[in-house]
Amino acid sequence: MRSSRSRLILATGLAVTAAVSLAACSSGSSATTESTSSADLTIGATDLAAAGCPAKVVIQTDWNPEAEHGHLYQLLGDDYTIDAENKTVSGPLMAGGEYTGVDVEIRAGGPAIGFQTVSSQMYTDPDILLGYVSTDEAIQLSADMPTTAVFAPLDIGPTMIMWDPETYPDAKTVQDVVAGGATVRYFGGSAYMEYLMAAGIIPESQTDGSYDGTPASFVAAGGKDAQQGFASAEPYIYENEVESWGKPVDYQLINDLGYPIYYGPVSVRSDDVTAQADCLKALVPVMQQAEVDFYDSPQQTVDLILELVKDYDTGWVYTQGVADYSIDTALSIGLVGNGPNDTLGDFEDQRVSDVFDKIVPVFEGLGTAPAEGLTPADIYTNEFIDTSIGLTK
Repeated sequence: MRSSRSRLILATGLAVTAAVSLAACSSGSSATTESTSSADLTIGATDLAAAGCPAKVVIQTDWNPEAEHGHLYQLLGDDYTIDAENKTVSGPLMAGGEYTGVDVEIRAGGPAIGFQTVSSQMYTDPDILLGYVSTDEAIQLSADMPTTAVFAPLDIGPTMIMWDPETYPDAKTVQDVVAGGATVRYFGGSAYMEYLMAAGIIPESQTDGSYDGTPASFVAAGGKDAQQGFASAEPYIYENEVESWGKPVDYQLINDLGYPIYYGPVSVRSDDVTAQADCLKALVPVMQQAEVDFYDSPQQTVDLILELVKDYDTGWVYTQGVADYSIDTALSIGLVGNGPNDTLGDFEDQRVSDVFDKIVPVFEGLGTAPAEGLTPADIYTNEFIDTSIGLTK
């Protein structure tokens, strides 16, 4: 059974129940721990080595391989190495089919790192240059593990609350479903739910923090309960891959409930904004263009993602159908997009400021106050964004 993602957490190392197995498996000639050699490759138009980037750019993701991470896996060409035991893939870092002079290693998150935060991984392992750190995590952990976002592959967070339209035929919003008596099931410790309760959007008495990532409780409730998920995955999965449900669900994005965080932006340890500035100035535009290239022609990278899911064997089930739905939905509802301008991956100053003002009191009330004197400008920067790169569709 598929395990969903649990990423917005309130404490480093929070244990999350999930139906996963951490057993490793290997398949094919690529499933090896040997390094891929790039000695014979010619460096193309972008020379990341000359820009001072590490010989291996290590990137820590927040979950198993999936289409939402397609922009990262797009950085790999045909010559890659899968380490199934450690849940990593590495190879020459490519830009538009040309070698950039360095390698890249992409590490799976979630079950692969014991559901630890990406921030904690970045501060445990200095080899990690980049990691996915959402706005709320960056704020909450800023005192001990400060991070700064440098690129936002998702313009709108895909986290949503879904419900059965047959049970609630007139519902248009989560508030409508709650007014109809629904209990909202979610991963216990999710920061967004703390905000929704504090803001009075969902009464605490109608929340249930027991969600374990499986559809069992939602199905057993027969449509009475609402439940969290990803707009780019669960609607397809529940209708097409959960045999015990097999029908559509409706949903509302958390973004539209007043919680418009940047979800999983690519971030660095805050000191590296200066220390790795030359590298980031060259690397971030490569990542922007990789996302454009992925959404323009995704199938080769999706094939790699499906191969990784199979080889990593964490209990995560991911199909071509889910990947296709994810890509189509991300574009159609604006999860991926240029935002209010023509640039992919930049941050809106006012949006970050508004989110900051909403989230800080929540964390203070929970006894996990951010760093003293923290400002919105400390948790993101557009310094390395190439404003000429954007999606054209």
